[in-house]
Amino acid sequence: MSDDIPVRVRSEIAALPPYKQGKQAGADAFKLSSNENPFGPLPSVVEALQRQTAINRYPDATAARLRHALAARYGVTPDEVHIGSGSVAIIAQLMLAAAGPGDEVVYAWRSFEAYPGLVLIAGATPVEVPLLPDARHDLDAMAAAITPRTRAVIVCTPNNPTGPIVTQAEFDAFIQKVPSDVLVLLDEAYAEFVTHPDAVHGRTVLASGAHPNVVVLRTFSKAYGLAGLRVGYAIGHRRVLDAARSTAIPLSVTAQAEEGALASLAAEDELLERVSHLVARRDGLVAALRAQGWRIPDAQGNFVWLATGAETTAVAAVFDEAGLIVRAFAGDGIRISVGEPEAVDKVIQIAASVVGTLQAGHSARAIA
Repeated sequence: MSDDIPVRVRSEIAALPPYKQGKQAGADAFKLSSNENPFGPLPSVVEALQRQTAINRYPDATAARLRHALAARYGVTPDEVHIGSGSVAIIAQLMLAAAGPGDEVVYAWRSFEAYPGLVLIAGATPVEVPLLPDARHDLDAMAAAITPRTRAVIVCTPNNPTGPIVTQAEFDAFIQKVPSDVLVLLDEAYAEFVTHPDAVHGRTVLASGAHPNVVVLRTFSKAYGLAGLRVGYAIGHRRVLDAARSTAIPLSVTAQAEEGALASLAAEDELLERVSHLVARRDGLVAALRAQGWRIPDAQGNFVWLATGAETTAVAAVFDEAGLIVRAFAGDGIRISVGEPEAVDKVIQIAASVVGTLQAGHSARAIA
């Protein structure tokens, strides 16, 4: 038992740091640490939420209306759709369902910071495969890391926090190397921001019907701007999703979350117009940073990545002091969300003052 925990806790949980949320920003700062959508909710979404006032009643545990709406969109049955309190909750459910002590889960690293904890909580062993030098998934190495103990593989595209996508051709080749009884999670939390023409698309993967071991994950938190409501979904084989439903905390998706998601789907054209503005800001930010001498990986989410390495903490402090709250991953780099136009302008200004302080040949600097 740990010296500071008064009850018996699993040793791996006692050693596991709690999930660290992006730092909150004060009234005079821009919060660029959590990849949130800077646009406020659409009026039609607000109106729908205001009508959902029966908070004294439990929600529909299956979120049936939202499942039917998404099933129609994806050309699947409602049983092939599962709703969770964010896509990360569904990953947690599937980890509990698929992996346990003695099992392994393979994923790229660095990737979404919740992955290691979710694997350890399930009792399984994380197997982290380093990214390629251009911050992309090394799918060949990930396939080679699969052993008879592997129960799941997670592919994050665009990769959070570095930004590049996995192409359709790369994923198609990769999935052929994965045993058919190994669960593959295609985490597409930022798919709506992708403009790369060759990117893998979960709908394409599912449409073939050839890989029932693949589950596609999406969220309403990012592009749809519903981060505060916590609602995401998975599309996949009914029996695989039944396993997730079995491990889910009952009634964790609120009626308000379901209502907000349905209203957002109904207003999708308007929302995707907002996404196009964010994509334009992202591309402008990337171009400006590269012009300053930063080495920026292909950015296909709503964020950019600075590979600041050992200087990460110091560089993040410079942004923080300027009223820009960024996400620092000590020893690796800094992720900066695309926010308001004023925030983007300020990021460019502060980044210009920092890049020259990094030594020539630094991983965050472009090769001259």
